[in-house]
Amino acid sequence: MQQQQQEPTVFIIDDDEAVRDSLKMLMNSVGQKVQFFASPAEFLEAYDENHPGCIVLDIRIPGMSGLELQSKLNDMHCILPIIFITGHGDVPMAVQAIKDGAMNFIQKPFRDQELLDYINDALKLDAQQRAELLEHKEILRRLSTLTEREREVLHHVVEGKANKVIAADINLSQRTVEIHRSRVMEKLGTKSLAHLVRQVMQVKEHLKDEFKFK
Repeated sequence: MQQQQQEPTVFIIDDDEAVRDSLKMLMNSVGQKVQFFASPAEFLEAYDENHPGCIVLDIRIPGMSGLELQSKLNDMHCILPIIFITGHGDVPMAVQAIKDGAMNFIQKPFRDQELLDYINDALKLDAQQRAELLEHKEILRRLSTLTEREREVLHHVVEGKANKVIAADINLSQRTVEIHRSRVMEKLGTKSLAHLVRQVMQVKEHLKDEFKFK
């Protein structure tokens, strides 16, 4: 839960000191927490996957380019939204960056408000994605507390089978199935079948073939 308490930060990566100074004044004017890096390598040294925020990244940087950094962050499963700063000749590169997962790009010279709007959208997206990840982790944690029999019953429940049918399938009494089902719902913190199935559906990609859905 610690990551929820951290203040979202705009990570600005640009080798041009004048650009960094200009953006520092802009971020300070709106009270936005910001960190500056002169190179992608410098950013990678400080990178913390649990720190919320977004990245404002110059597409052309000597050494490791903005696109190369994006590729590396994708390999690291970084979820920080990226806004690329581009020159007019860089638009085809920026379009490719969008295809590779960047949230947006902004052309030089740009209006301050336009960049601020993009940043606000990126911070909202990051907060939403992190909330979803936390929810998924909690669901997986709760699923890990189920006994083998409870997991077996859950498997049949998410297939939409009635207690009587489940009892016949796994050779248990209907009352025993009801008890297991009640314990499953209690452990997963839900009171409705629809919510129970929704929880499993949310994390089904992490469960491989353990649960199947019609």
